[in-house]
Amino acid sequence: MKHFLVILLLSCSTIINAQNTAIPDANFEQELISQGIDTGVVNGIVLTSFIDTVTYLNVFNWGITDLTGIEDFTSLTYLGCAMNGLTSLDVSQNVLLDLLDCSNNQITELNLTQNTSLTFIACLNNELTCLNVKNGNNVNVTNFYATQNPNLPCIEVDNVGFSSTNWSSDTDPASSFSTNCPSQCSVGIEELPTTSISIYPNPTTGQLSISFEEGTARAISISNSLGQLLLSDKIKATNQVSLDLSTYPTGIYFLQLEVDGQMIIKKIVKE
Repeated sequence: MKHFLVILLLSCSTIINAQNTAIPDANFEQELISQGIDTGVVNGIVLTSFIDTVTYLNVFNWGITDLTGIEDFTSLTYLGCAMNGLTSLDVSQNVLLDLLDCSNNQITELNLTQNTSLTFIACLNNELTCLNVKNGNNVNVTNFYATQNPNLPCIEVDNVGFSSTNWSSDTDPASSFSTNCPSQCSVGIEELPTTSISIYPNPTTGQLSISFEEGTARAISISNSLGQLLLSDKIKATNQVSLDLSTYPTGIYFLQLEVDGQMIIKKIVKE
């Protein structure tokens, strides 16, 4: 009897001390059960010991809207989560990732600065406004796909020359590479409604006019594709500003307006 009690106490201690990982998305957990990674029924949790040794995970097209819990898949080298309903994705703890495919979601920001082993990145057809792949490993990325992200003006990278040479065909024409994008992923990029701001002509050969609702804009600045600040000025009580970019080299620039406490960024093409 005493021996039985000892075994029972040890078993209870093991259960109490077992670490769980929250999986709030029922579809995500159901797929983990289907793949034999989780056991039992959908209950919002999985034993961390069941997932922290998993190296391959493909949850393609399962109607998943929340991938919370992926942070404890610390051994993952392959993550395929395309064709879901994700609006955010945090893989900062999945530092061993070699391949990431999160295409065909609604992700708005993607920060891969901690994923220094990536060689394959596919994030096409999302709603990205910020993409940071500056992780010191870009030269080893052999596949990079980021098209169909029309609101993505700047992709932060290790080396502009390398990315322009190797990745340009797989990015949108409106996207450019920089080692220091004007807006970081934690901030995002927002556009004003078309009725409140007008920038013309764009592309421009020199003169640029910016019209906006009087009193809404407070400051204006221009940065180049390397993130270098070229112009910074306060805006007085007026509803139109004219800029002369005739001395600027041909290329991509970012116009930044401070409007009602928010930083609005617009891509400018100088011909």
